[in-house]
Amino acid sequence: MSSIPVRAPSNALLVAAIILLGLNLRPILAAIGPLLDAIQAGTGISSADAGLLTTVPVFAMGLCALAGAQLQRRLGVVRGISLGSAIIALACALRWPLHGSAALIATAALGGLGIALVQALLPAFIKRYFPERAGQLMGFYTTGIMGGAALAAASASPLAQQVGWQALLALWALPAAGAWLLWRRASASHVQVSGGAGASLPLASRRAWLLMVFFGIGTGAYTLVLAWLPPFYTELGWSASDSGLLLGGLTLMEVLAGLAVSSMLNRFPDRRPLLLGVLLAILAGLACLIVAPAQLALPAVILLGIGIGALFPLSLIVSLDHVTDPASAGALLGFVQGGGYMIASTMPFIAGLIRQHSSSLAQAWMVMAGGVVLLLVMALRFAPGSSLRSRPH
Repeated sequence: MSSIPVRAPSNALLVAAIILLGLNLRPILAAIGPLLDAIQAGTGISSADAGLLTTVPVFAMGLCALAGAQLQRRLGVVRGISLGSAIIALACALRWPLHGSAALIATAALGGLGIALVQALLPAFIKRYFPERAGQLMGFYTTGIMGGAALAAASASPLAQQVGWQALLALWALPAAGAWLLWRRASASHVQVSGGAGASLPLASRRAWLLMVFFGIGTGAYTLVLAWLPPFYTELGWSASDSGLLLGGLTLMEVLAGLAVSSMLNRFPDRRPLLLGVLLAILAGLACLIVAPAQLALPAVILLGIGIGALFPLSLIVSLDHVTDPASAGALLGFVQGGGYMIASTMPFIAGLIRQHSSSLAQAWMVMAGGVVLLLVMALRFAPGSSLRSRPH
């Protein structure tokens, strides 16, 4: 169904709402790693179950990405985003009174549902109502996401020392509630429109499955680092504050790398040189963690930040290179991100199992390095001119 855009009462207010929404999509994940030792001491949660605190929300992102078109039809874009932001606020708030191991996993699932709703629907809102500014607003939105992750990681331990980790996790309900209120006001002048039927998911295309697996393994590097980099360094004797700052610095590198690769994309119609470069950066960063993590912490953070931050937009852009019409693009991205997030969600859990049985995360970095080697081979197949129609295999 088509619609005529209705101007918001204030474009600046809408931009602020979009940024604040993005800011609240990662703290429920990023604040866990720096506090994990304290959480395990306070709840007795195992390392494998601790991995679920990241696995469950990311899996929910995948489910909602696959169901994006249905969510638009049933909820409408504006109402769905409002509901998602309210759920994030509720999930965070519940972590104050309910902070046992089972409750933490349950609120992780609830928060993941809220994140997934916003993440699945906000890009559709931007494209529908502001097509001429979509790139700019998406840039603000993704910068907000990475900024929220960096802020949560860097501030988690210092704030937890003042108020306790339970209250710290619950404090993120305040900016989430602020995002809900601001979104309600900023989007009030926009007509509530449900999505159309759209294109079907490309389940029969081998190339679509290849793109999905590529995105999933690459995003697995992000979820693995997000969940387990701080605990890895606390095992080496670092303080929780310093390990959180390390993750915050890595996240800032991801922001800079994403902006840099977006600015140079037009110079590389063949995406393979960029893909190979960023994958080699991730591989080198993982090698630093495996060989000499204490001595090479800074190079590891820089290399992983550059690689992971650039790989995420590149993976989506390579997927879009395979389609020409908007409906097919939406269906392909929903499929790639949906299945990809489900694949990526397994990495924190696998790493938790490894830590539980070996008392070290070194083997997890080795598993991820093997995945990156596989991505290097897969990237060679993404030649210019590939499409789902002309090259399904």
